[in-house]
Amino acid sequence: MSNTEDHHPRTLRDLSHLTEEEARRENARARAQKKVDTEGRAYATGKRKNAVARVWVKPGAGRITVNGRTQEVYFARPVLRMLIAQPLNAAGRATQYDIICTVKGGGLSGQAGAVRHGISRALTHIEPDLRSVLKKAGFLTRDSRVVERKKYGKAKARRSFQFSKR
Repeated sequence: MSNTEDHHPRTLRDLSHLTEEEARRENARARAQKKVDTEGRAYATGKRKNAVARVWVKPGAGRITVNGRTQEVYFARPVLRMLIAQPLNAAGRATQYDIICTVKGGGLSGQAGAVRHGISRALTHIEPDLRSVLKKAGFLTRDSRVVERKKYGKAKARRSFQFSKR
């Protein structure tokens, strides 16, 4: 295979002559490429509840900036800071990358979860080998639980109004 073929994405027709196992391996190899911009940053979007985080990961000293503030200022509760650091600690890269993120929507807990999801996805873009570690820990899965909507005839989503016998 020449170098020019390595850089072009393959179609299903190109892979049709391979066995199923070979095609799966070839597909995984194509996915396991670094996705960084010209400045060496990896970008990913993380989501949790109603919060959406845009995350950029670049090589650095381990500083985390959220909406222009340090993580200690933005996420004052230690539990939220611990939540954000989980993917970095699981990958053993806590002091190797600087993280810049902007997050909108939801509350602090949802925002922290969105940042964690975004960091995990961005780490897989910058280092594809970390995917298995982060996937096993469950950091790449989007937590789909959202607040249930209120229904008519109910006080909240499921709570009924107080019953009165008379």
